Amino acid sequence: MKKFLMLLTALLGTASAAPLTVTVLHTDDLHGHLDPVKVGENLYGGYARQTTLLRKFSAEDPNPLVLSGGDTFQGTLYYNVYKGLADVLFMNWQGYQAMAVGNHEFDDGPAALAAFAQKAKFPVLATNIDVSAEPLLKDLIKPYAVLEVGGQKVGVIGAVTPDLPLISSPGPNVKMLELMQSLQNSADALKAQGINKVFLVSHLGYTLEQEVAKTVSGIDVIVGGHSHTLLGTFDNKDFPKSEGPYPTIVQNPDGNRSLLVAAWEWGKVLGRLKVTFDDAGAVQSWEGNPVPVTADIAEDDTSRRMIATLSVPIASLRQQVVANAATPLNGAREVVRRRESTMANVLADAALAAAQNAGAEIALVNGGGVRAGIDAGPVTFEEAITVQPFGNTLTVVDLTGAQLRAALEHGVATWSENKGQFLHVSKGMSYTFDLARPAGSRVTAVTLGGQPLDDAKTYKVAMNNFTAGGGDGFTMFTAAPKLQTGTLDVDVLVNYLKANPTLSAQNEGRIVIQNEPR
Repeated sequence: MKKFLMLLTALLGTASAAPLTVTVLHTDDLHGHLDPVKVGENLYGGYARQTTLLRKFSAEDPNPLVLSGGDTFQGTLYYNVYKGLADVLFMNWQGYQAMAVGNHEFDDGPAALAAFAQKAKFPVLATNIDVSAEPLLKDLIKPYAVLEVGGQKVGVIGAVTPDLPLISSPGPNVKMLELMQSLQNSADALKAQGINKVFLVSHLGYTLEQEVAKTVSGIDVIVGGHSHTLLGTFDNKDFPKSEGPYPTIVQNPDGNRSLLVAAWEWGKVLGRLKVTFDDAGAVQSWEGNPVPVTADIAEDDTSRRMIATLSVPIASLRQQVVANAATPLNGAREVVRRRESTMANVLADAALAAAQNAGAEIALVNGGGVRAGIDAGPVTFEEAITVQPFGNTLTVVDLTGAQLRAALEHGVATWSENKGQFLHVSKGMSYTFDLARPAGSRVTAVTLGGQPLDDAKTYKVAMNNFTAGGGDGFTMFTAAPKLQTGTLDVDVLVNYLKANPTLSAQNEGRIVIQNEPR
C-alpha cells in the first residue's frame, strides 16, 4: 500500500506540475582566472565582475539556476598556490547550485578534488565515474542532484569526458563507466521520482554533447564545457567567430527539444538562458545569449578585497626558483621566427612529454609563441612566465601527414618577413626547406624517427590552443579532431625543466635551411 501511495504521489506530482520558467546562469572552463584576461585590446572576465553580474541576474531574472560545466582547476598561479580552494570560495559566494567534474579537477589526484568538494556548498557531479572504491571521494561526488527551483523539483546530472584517464590523474580507484548508459540511468532515476525537468552539467565538449542530446532521453538542457566553445551572437571585434547558435537545438529521443549552451572560457562571458517548460516538463520556449564580462562592469567590492588578499602569495611565487637550466636557451625573436632554436626545441619537447599520455607522437611550437630565452642557472617562475606569458593551453590535434606538411609549408611561406608562424618540431622530427623555391613548395623533406612522413597516416600532434584553433593562419588545424588538455603552457615548461635539471640543449639539425640568402 505504501509503495502504491508513493507511486500515486509521483504520478500526480508529474501530471499536475505547472509550467515553469528557469533562468540558467552558467560558466565553464574558468581555469582559475580570478583576474581579468586580455582579449584583443580589452580586458574581460575576473571573478569580481562575474559576481556583480551573477548577483544582478539572480535578483532580476525568474528562478535563477547557477551552474558550472567544470574545469574550475588549473591555468593560473592562483591554482598553483590554492589548488582550487580560492575558486570554491568564490563559487560559494556567487551562489552556484551545481557543478560538473572536469578533467582538470583531477590534475592533482583525488585529494585536491576532495578538498574542493568538502568546501563546496553545492553538489559536484559526474554520473559516468564510479568513485566507490576511492575513499577520498566516495561520499563527495554524486551522479545527480535534485534541486528546488521556483517551488518545483528539477534534476541536475553531471558528466565528465571519457578521456579522463588519458589527460588527467584520477588514480587507480576511480573507474570510468559507459557514458550514454550512465546518463540514461540517471535520467531514468529522476523520472522515477516524478521529476520531469532535467539539466545536464557536462564536461564532454560541444560535439559529444550533441550526440548525448540525440541519444539519451529525458534531458532538457545541457550546460556544456571542456571544448571552450563560444556560442551565440556578438558584435564584438575582440571575440572569435561563434561556433554555433545559443542555444543549439537538438531533437531528443522523446520527440522534444534539448537545448545546448556553453560559455566559452576563463569567465570572459556569462551564459544566460531563460527557458520555459510546459506542464509536462517539455521545453516550450527560450531566449538568451552569453553576456560579455567587460571592464565597464563594476567589481563586487567584497570579491575585489578577497582577490587582493589571495594575490599576496602570487607575487612571492613569481620569484620562486622552480628549475635549473644547465645551458643557455636561446629564444631571441630573430632566431625563433627563422631557424632552429634551443629554447623552441625545449618547448616542443616539453609539449610532447606533457601530451604523451594522450597519445601525442609529435609536438609543434610556433615561433611567435616563444617570447624570450632563459640564461643558464636557476630559473624563477617569473622567467618561465616571460618565455610563456600567454596563458595558452596544451592541445592534441589529429592530423594527417599531408596536413602536417601543409602546416610546415605555411610556416616557411613568409620566412623573410620574420613572422610568428614559423614552426619548430619536437625531437625525432626534422624538416628541410629551400628558400630558392616559391612559397607553397619550399618544404623538400620531412622525417619522423628517420623515416619519411607518411601523407596518408594520421598523427597525434601536441601544440598550443592558439595554433590549434587556426592562429597564425593555420587553417588546416581548425576542423581537425582535438583533445583539450587544458594544461597551462608555463606549467608544461616548468614541469619539463624540473624533470630534466641537467638538460643541455643544443641545436640538432631539426630544421635545415637550403639556399638561405646572405
